[in-house]
Amino acid sequence: MSYMALYRKFRPTEFGDVKGQEHIVTTLKNQIKAERIGHAYLFCGTRGTGKTTIAKIFAKAVNCQQPADGNPCGECAACRSIAAGASMNVIEIDAASNNGVDNIREIRDEVAYSPTEGRYKVYIIDEVHMLSIGAFNALLKTLEEPPSYVIFILATTEAHKIPVTILSRCQRYDFRRISAETITARLDELTKAEGVTAEEKALRYIAKAADGSMRDALSLLDQCIAFYLDQDLTYDHVLDVLGAVDTVVYSGLLRQTLKQDLVGVMEQIEQLVLQGRELGQFVTDFTWYLRNLLLLKSADRMEDVLDVSTENLAQLREEAQMVETDTLIRYIRIFSELGGQIRYASQKRVLVEIAFIKLCKPAMEPDTDGLLDRIRALEKQMEEGVFAAPAKEAAYESAPAKKKQAAAPVAPKALPEDVQEVVKNWFNVMNQLHPLLRTYLKDAKLKALGGSRLGIIAASSTKEEFLKEPAHLEEIRAVLQRGTGKEMDLEVASLENDPHSEIGEIDMNQIIHMEIEIEDIEE
Repeated sequence: MSYMALYRKFRPTEFGDVKGQEHIVTTLKNQIKAERIGHAYLFCGTRGTGKTTIAKIFAKAVNCQQPADGNPCGECAACRSIAAGASMNVIEIDAASNNGVDNIREIRDEVAYSPTEGRYKVYIIDEVHMLSIGAFNALLKTLEEPPSYVIFILATTEAHKIPVTILSRCQRYDFRRISAETITARLDELTKAEGVTAEEKALRYIAKAADGSMRDALSLLDQCIAFYLDQDLTYDHVLDVLGAVDTVVYSGLLRQTLKQDLVGVMEQIEQLVLQGRELGQFVTDFTWYLRNLLLLKSADRMEDVLDVSTENLAQLREEAQMVETDTLIRYIRIFSELGGQIRYASQKRVLVEIAFIKLCKPAMEPDTDGLLDRIRALEKQMEEGVFAAPAKEAAYESAPAKKKQAAAPVAPKALPEDVQEVVKNWFNVMNQLHPLLRTYLKDAKLKALGGSRLGIIAASSTKEEFLKEPAHLEEIRAVLQRGTGKEMDLEVASLENDPHSEIGEIDMNQIIHMEIEIEDIEE
């Protein structure tokens, strides 16, 4: 005898076997017991949640000769005929391949004939949203006023594609995603019935991977059992079959990312690729890992919401103290965007690596979401004493030997000509500053205040406060002194609070234009 897949072998045969859809089962059973059966039903919901299964049970129940508490008996001729797929009273139609007007006209002609056995003719139209507009219009009149012995059950995963005129003529039932706990309990029953020993942790992961679909869960379980035939089904076995990654890897990647250990992160990704892990599933699972951390940080007593083991929960609590909330939100945003891109990408590994580079190097992100992370990285560098200007020399330095020249104990004061020279080469000066300082100086104005004084007019008071910090002023002075050999006095103000407003600002655009014209003349 040929093998039958688990989702077919254990398909529910009565309402009591259906898991996770109690709100629908109870309503339909009450209708059958009270004989308040409608003529048109619309079953909506994601794949594998029991739409077609409940439709077949309902078709058996309304035609059963000896129903018990709204359930089909399963023993009478009508029940056995419907279960075997041989009944003329239950007609299943796949709207994906029978979506034309002619197909619906055939139904309209057939409903004129009463059932040969039983009380009702039941038409189950699967994926009904695939019908053409003409087919919907042909179905409309029959759906509105069918004979008393005809029941239509329309099943769809995309109810928004169905015309309102059809929706208004049906009783609508929305099938919910089945919870991971319910799926896990069902998988435990089935593995015991099959004589397979399985770890609870393994079944829980399969239930989570099924994403609310019982059929997907049974298919994944079938795949795992077949791969490790006659062996115990362990958590590691499930990870191997599904190409998934253990939470230990997610924890290690997160800790390396927080340390900005980009080399370690790249080595870990290399291991994942060599092990044949599915990168799309990895992105989804890592996003959920970050989500769990965010929930722990957001409110107390979140442990009941998280579907994790006790040891993993302790690890999550520890890591939740290591990362800031805004950083987690930025991580989740980056990986959520990656989840939408990676599905159709040909170079998945490259996209994953780019995402981790963004996490480890927030300065590479131009948008404001990573600004706090960039400031934290800057503060950490200052605490460790590695915050310093790059060794790149200005274009106006006369000799390369100045790079190695020791700073004089006391540099002479700059002359007005030196200040003018700095203004003329200001963009070369900025190129030697830290990227964060460059950001705050980008839209600043300059003023030659006389003698050795150089005025920097920030665009806002916030930027003024930032530039006035001693460490930032010292860095600007150091760069200017290396370029000119002179010491300059810096005065920082803002447009709102400028004590030297009577002195005109230097037009930087004019300076750039002059330099371009000079270069053209020389050429």
